[in-house]
Amino acid sequence: MAADPPYSRIRHAGPVAVTAGILGGRDGDLVTGGTAAELDQALSNLRSLLGGEDLLLRDVVRLVVYLVDIDDVDVLNEAFVRWFDEPRPARTTVAVAALPGGAHVEIDATVDARHG
Repeated sequence: MAADPPYSRIRHAGPVAVTAGILGGRDGDLVTGGTAAELDQALSNLRSLLGGEDLLLRDVVRLVVYLVDIDDVDVLNEAFVRWFDEPRPARTTVAVAALPGGAHVEIDATVDARHG
């Protein structure tokens, strides 16, 4: 996992902000524990990224989730309920063959940035 990628981690376009893909990494390495642990860490990383922009998880209007194993959708649903209050963001889930660094999950978000 690159510490300084050659792209913006978050980019504002008027009242909207979009994030780059976010993995379940901490201190430069993926967390252990598979999809559930990586997903919790990715959402924690999203929360931190948004916090740096004076935004909150409740400002997320759409989340795209990339899963290496589509059978992990139940794990995703459980995390979604834990991390997001109603009204929850819209979500697209995409099954992929592989993710960077051997990750099991990656997320990206579209955010209502009018509050930030």
